[in-house]
Amino acid sequence: MYDFPETRKDQTVDVYHGKSIADPYRWLEDDNSAETKAWVSAQNCVTEEYLAMVPERGRWRKRLAELWNFEKFGLPQKHGPYYFSFYNSGLWNQPALYISPSYADRGRLLLDPNNLSSDGTVSLSAIAPSPDGKLLAYAQAEAGSDWVVWKILDTASGKQLPDQIRWCKNGSVAWLGDGSGFFYSRFAEPAADAELTALNKGQSVWLHRMGSNQAADTLVYERPDQSEWYLYPTTSDDHKWLIIYASPGCNPETGIFIKDLRIDDSPVEPFLADFDAAWQVIDSTEERWILLTNQAAGRQRLLSITPGNSDRSQWQELVAEDPEGRVLDAAHCCGQSILALYMTDARAELRVFDRSGANMRKVELPGIGTISESCGQRESNEAFILFSSFARPSSLYRFDGSSSALSLASAPSLAFKPDDFVTSQVFYPSKDGTRIPLFIAHRRGLQIHKDTPALLYGYGGFNIPVRPRFEPTEMAWMDQGGLVALACLRGGGEYGLDWYNAGRLANKQNVFDDFIAAAEWLIAEGYTSRSKLAINGRSNGGLLVGACLTQRPDLFGAAVPEVGVMDMLRYHKFTLGWGWTSDYGCSDTPEGYTIVIQYSPLHNIKTDRHYPPTMVMTCDHDDRVIPAHSHKFTATLQAAQKAAGGSAPILTRITTSAGHGAGMPTEKRIEERADLLSFLTAALNLKLAEQP
Repeated sequence: MYDFPETRKDQTVDVYHGKSIADPYRWLEDDNSAETKAWVSAQNCVTEEYLAMVPERGRWRKRLAELWNFEKFGLPQKHGPYYFSFYNSGLWNQPALYISPSYADRGRLLLDPNNLSSDGTVSLSAIAPSPDGKLLAYAQAEAGSDWVVWKILDTASGKQLPDQIRWCKNGSVAWLGDGSGFFYSRFAEPAADAELTALNKGQSVWLHRMGSNQAADTLVYERPDQSEWYLYPTTSDDHKWLIIYASPGCNPETGIFIKDLRIDDSPVEPFLADFDAAWQVIDSTEERWILLTNQAAGRQRLLSITPGNSDRSQWQELVAEDPEGRVLDAAHCCGQSILALYMTDARAELRVFDRSGANMRKVELPGIGTISESCGQRESNEAFILFSSFARPSSLYRFDGSSSALSLASAPSLAFKPDDFVTSQVFYPSKDGTRIPLFIAHRRGLQIHKDTPALLYGYGGFNIPVRPRFEPTEMAWMDQGGLVALACLRGGGEYGLDWYNAGRLANKQNVFDDFIAAAEWLIAEGYTSRSKLAINGRSNGGLLVGACLTQRPDLFGAAVPEVGVMDMLRYHKFTLGWGWTSDYGCSDTPEGYTIVIQYSPLHNIKTDRHYPPTMVMTCDHDDRVIPAHSHKFTATLQAAQKAAGGSAPILTRITTSAGHGAGMPTEKRIEERADLLSFLTAALNLKLAEQP
């Protein structure tokens, strides 16, 4: 039996609708306490001792550094005469921001966050150039926290202006047309000792005038009666309207409120505020707005609507919901063209319409893959996309709205040959017979059999699709003869609203059934065996791994849940967790409690069964899914493994000065992923290929 550190238990008990539930590790929720910090240190020491004994650890780090060392391009955003884009030469801890008069020329270095800290933990999480490109608002984040500080830069001189905006997260910035100020959303300032754990509710929209102090900013919109609304301000393309998106947590339905900026002191008024669908304005002029919506179209369509007129009888359908099952994922206006990004079985497709929604034609993409990011502007008659696949990192492509031509703008040089790897897509039946897509990728010519090491990844939530994408970790795994399987589970957005609804609230167990069925299918079809199969997922995917681990510990050779939501009874009590009740339900209600207690990973650990080797991964500055989820799950799983006499290690790896994932320095990320692969090497008894 592996020797775990002892974790103190207390006598905390909560009563949920007449049911008493013990929570003996509640004290681990206090991330500032000396006892919690000592526990984190002790757990990290044990994990470090274990990983230090893995001979292949150094080889994994070296190979990952080689695979990570490629150019990374951001989307060029055009504002005024300038393009703003991020760039990383390869192993910089953070991408730097450049400004140029041409998308084809990197131009001048404008802001390098690598110079803002000694350890690379300060990042730029968002930028918002002014309409003329003369000013740049940028969101600076530290140690991976979701909290950002908005700062302003003069783009000509590179001088930082004194304006600063604090207490912003999960929001946006929108400039006035003349660049004299901008709208932004923020929360109230939390208590000094609870910045990473305090509940964040009551987001509001403010107007900041350049050259003034934040204390003098003007409140534009708030809804004390709707404290669980996220508010995202933006402006119309002609800067005549303020558009405020209101989202009740992570619900798929949104509302739009508008303010006429041509009239002084005009009120904020509801426009599309029935909250019966999701809405996104993709083109906005004085006469007509084009909106992407799932209103009466679960796989989305495009409508043309007069601004300020929500009379549905006046709506014009430009592009109908696809009759063949494709999901309209995004759209951009480019001159007289509409560039439409579709998904077919989670694979990217690109189509073009004219501005009347007619004359559809398909644009060929490089293969099976994903358009991870896209942007476009009607005035510039162009759009850009980043396309990637399992074996190809993101390459930048430019779409010309006048010719409908897609051309390669930038592609990185690589330390491997993409053609040496293959990707296929299969479909397997879930427990209830539902047909589930599964991507499988591996080295070309690999002899697949029951001893093939397989890494199964999933997410299944929040209407977010899982698509083929490049990950150096998975490339290193495939390079050593491993197989990567990516399951497109219900709860995601792969097939639109119905697919999402089939995996949330009372249907959440479908997601776990889909993932378990994927593992069973891989084993039954001879792709791998139980002892060689590892499962992995992040965030909601960490919940997925935790739930499947506790439901079927006999099925997996190893499990690595990352930054997972593990305590389903208390997740909504911290930071932005209340927004997830749309997917999970809430223990505050009898109905919600009945749902979440059935699968809550923390509460379904049993002391009469053996669990496979598990490494729970989290970060000490994660203020989205607080690390206490992982801490309590780890302590409970370790105690249960010991009580049952299980011999497999139950470890936790807690990255310091890092958050939910965004902004993590490249150096830390390589170390983290090398440790994940080292753990799997030991857990699955892998033999790496001989070095030349």
